[in-house]
Amino acid sequence: MFQDCDLIFSGLDSSVAGDIGLAPLAPPSCATNNSSLGTQFLKVNLAVFSNAKNHRRDPLVPLVVPTVNLSHLDLIPHQRKTNEQQKGFRVCNSNCFVIGIVIPFAAIQAKLGPVDQVSVVTMLAVSGADYYPGVSSKRTPSIDVPFISDEENKTEVEAQKILGSINDDATAFQTQSSLKISAACNRVPVLDGHTACVSQRFAKRPPPSAEDVKQAMRDHTSEAQTLGCPPAPENAITVFDEGDRPQPRLVRDLLRGYSVSVERVRDDESGIFDIKFVALSHNSRLPRWSH
Repeated sequence: MFQDCDLIFSGLDSSVAGDIGLAPLAPPSCATNNSSLGTQFLKVNLAVFSNAKNHRRDPLVPLVVPTVNLSHLDLIPHQRKTNEQQKGFRVCNSNCFVIGIVIPFAAIQAKLGPVDQVSVVTMLAVSGADYYPGVSSKRTPSIDVPFISDEENKTEVEAQKILGSINDDATAFQTQSSLKISAACNRVPVLDGHTACVSQRFAKRPPPSAEDVKQAMRDHTSEAQTLGCPPAPENAITVFDEGDRPQPRLVRDLLRGYSVSVERVRDDESGIFDIKFVALSHNSRLPRWSH
């Protein structure tokens, strides 16, 4: 089985991804699922890229967003050594909404220093809940759900891992534990395109201005872009000044849907946070490029 296969791109639902094809890589104390088929994948040295949530928190599995943290792939040799593999490995991509916020977060922090407090309120498209054109789409106009199971926790935890670093000997991830995120996630009647209203507070005082934040996002060039990766967009982030963007239907397909659209970057006059902005990402295309 799998003799002619080098790579597996797994789009399995999380309800089966742990039992079919993906054995946990961490030591038994960290493992939650195991299976004979997953063990076969390990034994035959297959490289698996998974879209499911099951292994995103595994301490040996890189959780990669190409325009943010390619360096996390440096842990793969340690993963192979731990699991006695020659060429196989496991990599996961993040929750589709998280991808859309960590890209601007990474750009801001790279130029302006760490953010330590975030409040984010989301308006998530129905396609993220497997409502697609057809019979199920008739339910779209009536959907406005202020609860999505596990979404808020995934936002808070996955962002810390993605925006963290890898230790000097490339054997462990160091999460950005100082980044505290409070998320409120809502499903809204939009077909495609996840929107996030973000408020941020910087660790350093006085904080940078809204113009500083805009420029940091406009100037950002990721390693994936520098390397010339074929799917990498010309701009990982597109900052608008129109005043009424980002609207999902107008901007979600920008640069093939691989760019995060940001607008309404402004100072928080309440003083509770420093900066506020709105970010929009294409929830089905951007995760696809992350694979």
